[in-house]
Amino acid sequence: MIAVPAANAASGPPPDDCLARNDWICGEYLSTRRHILVDAVLQHLQITVVAVAIALVIAVPLAVVARRWGWAAGPVLALTTVLYTIPSLAMFSLLLPAYGLSATLVVAGLVLYSLTLLVRNILAGLRAVPEETRQAARGMGYGPVRLLLTVELPLALPAALAGLRIATVSAVSLVTVGAIVGYGGLGNLIYSGMNTYFKAQVLTASVLCVVIAIVADLLLLWLGRLLTPWTRAGDA
Repeated sequence: MIAVPAANAASGPPPDDCLARNDWICGEYLSTRRHILVDAVLQHLQITVVAVAIALVIAVPLAVVARRWGWAAGPVLALTTVLYTIPSLAMFSLLLPAYGLSATLVVAGLVLYSLTLLVRNILAGLRAVPEETRQAARGMGYGPVRLLLTVELPLALPAALAGLRIATVSAVSLVTVGAIVGYGGLGNLIYSGMNTYFKAQVLTASVLCVVIAIVADLLLLWLGRLLTPWTRAGDA
């Protein structure tokens, strides 16, 4: 009679095994799946950084062209806006024939989405540069390239960095959709966890996505204040 409850206890999950209980918060999941989480975070960061960097390299010339030649502003803004309205799943499907099931597919989609936010904010920053400042620089012998690099772009930094912050946070969230092709960083864990109802995996990966977005936003905010000390003077 005494052996029966002992056997029943042995057959059931231990009371302190949060994985067996499938708890939402589980320290054992963090300790036993640490390498999986690290790999997912690194892939998430890599895709985000590469996509935003490429988008920034493309967005700056587009904004400069739109600023120099007014007639180009309409088509540039219209094109980037149309790209942003395409649903993420449809965007990846449209890019699939060109890039296949690869991380490049996800990066390309994020680049296109980021262009709208970056181009609009960089262009707004360039347009906000006072015309008298440009005229003074020209009077000092500044040519178009030097004027752009040393006067216009630095003064456009606050608006440009605001767009960069939004684009980066958006990219962090959109990377998760890349799980449909196997390159979603933490999104891979979220989707597989949802399919198997693995609570700890879903919650942990989701929280890590939020943490990455917050940390990235704070880092860019700090970078913006570092690069634009004149904006801090107004706060003081």
